[in-house]
Amino acid sequence: MLETTTTSALHQHQNFPLLSTAKSTPVLVIHNYNLSISKKRKNPCFHSLSCSDYKKRLQVSATRKQQQEQQEQQEEQKLLSGLSDQIWNGKKSLQENGSDEATDLGWLPAFPYALFASMFNFLFGYHIGVMNGPIVSVAKELGFEGNSFLEGLVVSTFIGGAFVGSISSGFLVDKLGCRRAFQGDTIPLVLGAIISAQAHSLDEILWGRFLVGLGVGVNTVLVPIYISEVAPTKYRGFLGTLSQIGTCLGVIASLFLGIHSESDPHWWRTILYIASIPGFILAIGMQFAVESPRWLCKAGRSDEAIEVIKKLWGPSEVNRAIENIQSVIRSDGADLDTSWLELLEEPHSRVAFIGGALFLLQQFAGVNGVLFFSSLTFADVGITNSALASLCVGFTDLAGALNATYLMEKQGRKSLLIGSYLGMTASMLLVVSAISLPVEKDIGNTLSVLGTTMYIFFFASGAGPVTGLIIPELSSTRTRGKIMSFSLAVHWVCNFLVGQFFLELAEKFGVASVYAGFGGFSLMAATFGYYFTVETKGRSLEEIEMSLNPNFLGGNK
Repeated sequence: MLETTTTSALHQHQNFPLLSTAKSTPVLVIHNYNLSISKKRKNPCFHSLSCSDYKKRLQVSATRKQQQEQQEQQEEQKLLSGLSDQIWNGKKSLQENGSDEATDLGWLPAFPYALFASMFNFLFGYHIGVMNGPIVSVAKELGFEGNSFLEGLVVSTFIGGAFVGSISSGFLVDKLGCRRAFQGDTIPLVLGAIISAQAHSLDEILWGRFLVGLGVGVNTVLVPIYISEVAPTKYRGFLGTLSQIGTCLGVIASLFLGIHSESDPHWWRTILYIASIPGFILAIGMQFAVESPRWLCKAGRSDEAIEVIKKLWGPSEVNRAIENIQSVIRSDGADLDTSWLELLEEPHSRVAFIGGALFLLQQFAGVNGVLFFSSLTFADVGITNSALASLCVGFTDLAGALNATYLMEKQGRKSLLIGSYLGMTASMLLVVSAISLPVEKDIGNTLSVLGTTMYIFFFASGAGPVTGLIIPELSSTRTRGKIMSFSLAVHWVCNFLVGQFFLELAEKFGVASVYAGFGGFSLMAATFGYYFTVETKGRSLEEIEMSLNPNFLGGNK
């Protein structure tokens, strides 16, 4: 599947400490509170006052002292009253639900919504692979057979539409919320598929592919945002990998259906008509999906947010979740009309840089180039059917995505990202060695296939799903849509550049040299992940936002 600050800013923010999530019992809270009050009364230099300042305060009139003491007592009573209310609410919640553990609803309540959202990525994968085999038949029937420029234009038009969709999706999700934006996104997906299927000229197929790309660009932004915002903290990584699995299944489905196009030159129209069917289903199905509780709170619809939280995370999570969400909204602003210029301000600029850099490194690590050459690599060991070779690649990709569902919460995002890129580096080194070293042809071909398969597996296990998940996790509630839009726009630009110049570079410098460059970018990505990303496993989106925003506490004063 699926970035800019100054150098001094980069060194300043290499590590971003996260907040602690330790829980306290009501008794311990009161004990700590009483202890702090006791220290306050005993310490003459409390609140960083010097001893001389303290002596001056002793000379204040008795009347003023009495007023200050009364004011302090009132503040203490308010704090104690607030603590009592929290304790009472906690006891009431425990009485209603039995225990904290009993109210953990697990991943199942959120699973249908995350799964349904990932079906948009199924369409993403389907449209990536749908032209892989039939492009020859399309070119022959529409009159541009043998023209490599026009064949490439069909592909680049799709990418251009995806770029426009990515840029516009930030505005859509801010204004409409994920659910309505998803429904609107089905319009270009359905229309684009139908126009492409009915095309009788080059212009019509280009318009159809542009509209499909437009829809794909929007949903690649919406899917990770939606899943990250509706998933329980404990299972956000597991549910986040569903988007990568959806992409893999879409690619496999399109490649499988495309096999028949080798014997039927008009079959491409049928598989494009098929692409419109999921769009209708998703448009209707999203009517019954829940909206993101974060967006509902930002839009001032707290009552609806409470009902969604009860449904997805359990009644005992309502008070804590609403308070955390409203705290970050108060700190960062609740205006739905965010500006692109806000991405130039801290801490948003830092996250935008990380998001853009991760997608740039992901694409320049060469996944599309390796996939392009995979059919030739498999042909060297006897798999001459290009569709069958592509299916082997697709199932390897799926196996890696399934592996990520297990490792995402076990290993964490940061370590999985670094390990994935290191594995991709080693895989490229193996392929380069098989091509460059003087080994027997059969051994070299076998090593090339092994290295290619390992590369795809490692990519799908970390670099693919983690990149799409960690960016919305690091983004603030206010700018999450804009940051994801920017990051995915970088992705599509780099995707186009790799596709446009890969063959030219391979012809000029040789495949081994280009693959060595891919390995170098993979190593750079692992290094970047080590120094610039933070671990987000087990942290709520609000806790992550608080820890990355140095002005958060000040904003709440």
